[in-house]
Amino acid sequence: MKHLKRMIASALMLMVTAIMYAQTIEATGTVVDQTGEAIIGATVMEKGTSNGAITDFDGNFKISLKKGATLVVSYIGFNNQELPAAQGMKITLKEDAQSLQEVVVTGYTTQRKADLTGAVSVVSVDELQKQNENNPIKALQGRVPGMNISADGTPSGAATVRIRGIGTLNNNDPLYIIDGVPTKSGMHELNGNDIESIQVLKDAASASIYGSRAANGVIIITTKKGKDGKVKVDFDASIAASFYANKLEVLNAEQWGQAYWQANVNDGLNPNNNNLGYHFDWGYDAQGNPQLYNVTMQKYLDDGNTVPSADTDWVKETTRTGVIQNYNVSVSNGNEKGSSYLSLGYYKNLGIIKHSDFERLSARLNTDYKLIGNVLTIGEHFTLNRTSEVSAPGGFLENVLQFNPSFPVYNTKGEYANLTGGYADRENPLGRLERNKDNRYTYWRAFGDVYLNLALFKGFNLRTTAGIDYSQKQQRIFTMPISNGNVANPENAVEAKQEHWMKWMWNAVATYNMEIGKHRADYMLGVEVNRQDDVWFSGKRYDYETLNTDYMWPDAGTGVEKAYGSGSGYSLVSFFGKANYTYADKYLASVTIRRDGSSRFGKNNKYGTFPSVSLGWRVTQENFMKDTSSWLYDLKLRASWGQTGNQEISNTARYTLYQAVYGDSNFGGNSFGTSYDIAGTNGGQILQSGFKRVQIGNDDIKWETTTQTNIGVDFSFFNNTLYGSFDYYHKNTKDILLYMAGIAAMGEGCSMWINAGEMKNNGVELNLGYRNSIGDFSYDITANLGTYRNEITKLPETVAANGDFGGNGVKSVIGHPMGAQVGYVFDGIFKSQEEVDNHATQPGAGVGRMRFKDLNGDGMITEADQDWIYSPVPDFSYGFNIYLQYKNWDLTMFWQGVQGVDVISDLKKETDLWAGVNVANLNKGQRLLDAWSPTNPDSTIPALSTYNNNNETRVSSYYVENGSFLKLRNIQIGYNVPKAITNKLYMERLRFYLSAQNLLTVKSSSFTGVDPENANFGYPIPVNMTFGLNVTF
Repeated sequence: MKHLKRMIASALMLMVTAIMYAQTIEATGTVVDQTGEAIIGATVMEKGTSNGAITDFDGNFKISLKKGATLVVSYIGFNNQELPAAQGMKITLKEDAQSLQEVVVTGYTTQRKADLTGAVSVVSVDELQKQNENNPIKALQGRVPGMNISADGTPSGAATVRIRGIGTLNNNDPLYIIDGVPTKSGMHELNGNDIESIQVLKDAASASIYGSRAANGVIIITTKKGKDGKVKVDFDASIAASFYANKLEVLNAEQWGQAYWQANVNDGLNPNNNNLGYHFDWGYDAQGNPQLYNVTMQKYLDDGNTVPSADTDWVKETTRTGVIQNYNVSVSNGNEKGSSYLSLGYYKNLGIIKHSDFERLSARLNTDYKLIGNVLTIGEHFTLNRTSEVSAPGGFLENVLQFNPSFPVYNTKGEYANLTGGYADRENPLGRLERNKDNRYTYWRAFGDVYLNLALFKGFNLRTTAGIDYSQKQQRIFTMPISNGNVANPENAVEAKQEHWMKWMWNAVATYNMEIGKHRADYMLGVEVNRQDDVWFSGKRYDYETLNTDYMWPDAGTGVEKAYGSGSGYSLVSFFGKANYTYADKYLASVTIRRDGSSRFGKNNKYGTFPSVSLGWRVTQENFMKDTSSWLYDLKLRASWGQTGNQEISNTARYTLYQAVYGDSNFGGNSFGTSYDIAGTNGGQILQSGFKRVQIGNDDIKWETTTQTNIGVDFSFFNNTLYGSFDYYHKNTKDILLYMAGIAAMGEGCSMWINAGEMKNNGVELNLGYRNSIGDFSYDITANLGTYRNEITKLPETVAANGDFGGNGVKSVIGHPMGAQVGYVFDGIFKSQEEVDNHATQPGAGVGRMRFKDLNGDGMITEADQDWIYSPVPDFSYGFNIYLQYKNWDLTMFWQGVQGVDVISDLKKETDLWAGVNVANLNKGQRLLDAWSPTNPDSTIPALSTYNNNNETRVSSYYVENGSFLKLRNIQIGYNVPKAITNKLYMERLRFYLSAQNLLTVKSSSFTGVDPENANFGYPIPVNMTFGLNVTF
């Protein structure tokens, strides 16, 4: 019986064990990020239990758990993911933007994003790199609300950046801080693949720590460093083809002849009285209207029979399919003793205009080492760049449009054919490019810093940094002779030019962080010195025996030689401090102050003080908000006030300046030279040189000061899937620095710098985003919108109506935005003599001519009938990004737009008018083929005429157009090769992608040009088609 009991007990235990085993499974898999890179140390938990595992060095995990259990996978900086347990799982974690931005660089130090009380935008660098822009700042276009970036398609990628509108009459560029070193320019020289993070400081509370240089905003860039783990090698390569999105349609040779004939017969002239090589067979129809039957051309257009007539498409002849190559390799490593990051990059862009290109070689080394038990850290960030560029000649695209299509590329001698006879004096566009192709500049830049950090005791750090930004630009500028045509010029010369910019800085910053119970505070004190020196010099020599560019140096010339050069510099010394305080993660406060002293200002106002204060309230941390936690994830209110400054004026603004003008120079019969034959005996020998005053010094000029108030809210809902922010700001700038031309009574050279203006900006910024995942499918959609209003509120009366400020001498710019323009108001086309007779007296008025409004009702069209017709401030600008991922595939689309912005189309003068632009017989755009005529009475394009008696090129609303647009800036589809394959190839990651930039443009139907973003003659913005790969070993 006892034996039987034992058998039964054993059987029961076996049954229980079998049942338990049947209810337990082993889940295995790999945890990776969105790029396919293994995540080391991710936590894999069985939901609702303490059973868990940690991913190993390759991201793999193994865990035993109940059958049907759910896994919760988490890692710092990524969104948690829940999914049913299984074997062979591949789990892709998506970056949590808010967590990644938990600590941000805000000026000399870092701060938790949750504790920020200022307006700071943190940009996803991964999204920027998908855009394949040479200039990483240009890639920010449309991604940061309140930040406007304008650029054409030049291969170098140079761009103009404005943060929260225009704040001054002087330099409006923001301040850039790269690894703690300040600079104002040259972002296209920076390799975007080296960037770890970008923060944009927009309000005074966040930017005032940079004081006198921060009125236009601050962009902080932090470059990559090595991370803990094994040695990591990244290689990225891409190649792109670039081409015109849309070309301007210009007249061909026959169309040009038709337009020439129409303009002449409209004026009652005989079109066959020309020395242009055209002959017209024409007469009148039954209604008495002139009618053209045939257009023919002479075989040769010159007397020597060397220039045959042709039908040349000059746009086609001077452009090409561009090629862009981009290669980057980096090696990084890190451990508890330090880290290192080394990168090399090569970029080359052969632009769509022939003989234009940009090339960049870059190298970067970032290291840090921990010594004395982590008490002492030393490190450096250093980059060396070499860039080289050949730009298209100034005004080149206007030259292409204007050059007559009836001329060939080459004459019978094999030379570039230039216009002859009665044609305008324009250079052959292709010949001009050829003569310009060796005008290359080479630019070297060494940029970086070394630092030492002492962590003497808990919470206390003392850091000292020395930085350098040295640039050198070298260029030879060739003037090549032109052998034929109306522009024939035998002159040949070379100018050899060098420019040097040396900037250095040193600072020492002490920080102390403390936390006692619910109280958390950090304090910072610092001192900084900056110095900048600029020097340039050049030598020019004429007359060379041979036109070989290897030979053409100034010492090889035989003609006149000239030398030029100058230099200047300035110094800045600064003292600053900041205190941040947080109570219970609910109540936030920050106070900043900076005092700057600049050598650009006189002894009376050398120093300026720039304070700020900000407050924050994390409402969701309050007990009374607990019931909202199911839907309201986070809510923070922010408010700030502060002052920043601007000192972007001449280094010599405070000095009285004198200038020597050697030689007996004359202009308009008036001598302005300073060389005199004092003794009366020199004759043709060297004259004694004197000096003349060109500027009066002013020791009372002082800093421009911008006072800014910002109110904002950060919010997120539904477990941080829906998130965003909203900001309202008001900026007022006073004591704007202005270079005032003196009055005659003050004598010669009486111009001087003064503080004389005020300006204000008001704006609103909105960010929204939604992200989620459904099984293997995840998505993230973000959008932003910004709008602002700019107004000049104070200027001297003698300046306010000046043409430089758009007033044309008739209206004051006060109350209007910077860049606004006064002009005549276009009121249609005179369609009959009766309309002409019934209209106000308008000199040059006639049937088919432009009509302008008589705004003051005095019966005459005069300067007094001008009004404000143009504003450069858009209604709003916006951007939105769509990111989709399914298993190994991902798709990104980024759209950017501007709504309700005016553009002044100088191009329209070339496409709509026959006469009045420069000189006659230039080529035109095809729009004027639809010009007004008795048989085309509904046209709004004025009738063709060889005269401009009506002054139709005057500034008027006819040339102001709706420049609104929406562009598909980037679309990219990518594929991450599965781990099973990359492991066999000894790779950690392999990704291929295909992308297109500027693929689609939506514009106003009323816009008559090609591209509203580049409305006139800037370098065309091309469409780029890119194929690339990313590899990690």
